[in-house]
Amino acid sequence: MRSYDFSPLFRSTVGFDRLTRLVDAATRVEDTPSYPPYNIEKTGEDAYRISMAVAGFSDDEIEITAQDNTLVIAGKPKKPEEERKFLYRGIAGRAFERRFDLAEFIQVKGASLENGLLHVELVRVVPEAMKPRSIKVEARAQKAQQVLEGKAA
Repeated sequence: MRSYDFSPLFRSTVGFDRLTRLVDAATRVEDTPSYPPYNIEKTGEDAYRISMAVAGFSDDEIEITAQDNTLVIAGKPKKPEEERKFLYRGIAGRAFERRFDLAEFIQVKGASLENGLLHVELVRVVPEAMKPRSIKVEARAQKAQQVLEGKAA
């Protein structure tokens, strides 16, 4: 397995500690579950959508939780009232849990279930305090001169 050294990046960056954990997690070879299948798409400048195929699940059998930059989508089917006998079962109805790491300021806007697809809408909301702002540079020499002129008068 290949190991990456991120120390050159840390010479000119501050606060990207989480990045190394994300890269480590992405490069780790694990038996990642493939059920249920999903898509992640960018729907706008700061908008995203996760679409997940959840055939056979109703909206009360799906739980969506967002906490600490992690989105967890879990499904747990209810027990059927009567035991069914399948000749062939190609539609999986088993419980699942999917975790997604979210970037800072990504918020869950809403979720909908239609035609067997769960759509989770995400949006990046950057607080005003975090947006770029212009800072005026004042000349020190002019301030000192104004103070001296004020004292002389």
